[in-house]
Amino acid sequence: MNKENTSIRLLYQLGGLTCMILIAYSLITMLIMVGIGTPPETIEECFSMLQENRLYGLLRLDILTVFVMPLYYLLFYSIYLALKDTNKELLSISTILVFVGLTLFLATPSVFSYLYLSDEYAKAIIESDKNQIIAAGEAILASDMWHGTGAKIGGILIQLGALIISMTMLKSNVFNKLTAYTGIVTHGLDLAHIIIGFFLPTVGIILMAIAGPLYLLWFPLIGIRLFKLKNKNE
Repeated sequence: MNKENTSIRLLYQLGGLTCMILIAYSLITMLIMVGIGTPPETIEECFSMLQENRLYGLLRLDILTVFVMPLYYLLFYSIYLALKDTNKELLSISTILVFVGLTLFLATPSVFSYLYLSDEYAKAIIESDKNQIIAAGEAILASDMWHGTGAKIGGILIQLGALIISMTMLKSNVFNKLTAYTGIVTHGLDLAHIIIGFFLPTVGIILMAIAGPLYLLWFPLIGIRLFKLKNKNE
């Protein structure tokens, strides 16, 4: 077996393992939202939450997302390797869209920015200093990974790229039709939730609530197939 095949097998295996991690992440995130709570709506609530229970605060602020989302690079590259003989040009563009979107998303302020400001707020004595920290926190809240322009555009690019990749699967025998259609519906709804959410936030939330659980079907379908491709190339 040559070195290239060995590398491809390893990437398929890592892609499959990534899917398993993403399944666990999705389930844990749902449990956090139900059992601990959703992210705070105000910066004062954020600071208070972090000071009362640091671990719960970090979980509510999606610290898991910061560490898990980079795995998307590995997942979509392994999917690219599996499909590259189908339509390499379109697939390359789609994968680039996902990668650029991920980079934009991860470049926005995250939980660590809140953590730093929360510690500074706890140490502040003068009221004017506290007000300045709150103002800084409000600015971060408006530009973080769930509210900022970079995050929103990043999310659109990720879902658009993933949607095109799922449509490409229909023209290949590498992934079955169920995987392709599940990806189309999942990423299509997630894309719609971001775009429609700009104008109709309530509708966007509903679409997100529908798309979210579908990942628990899409990830296993992708992961199982990647493991089979790894074994096939042995």
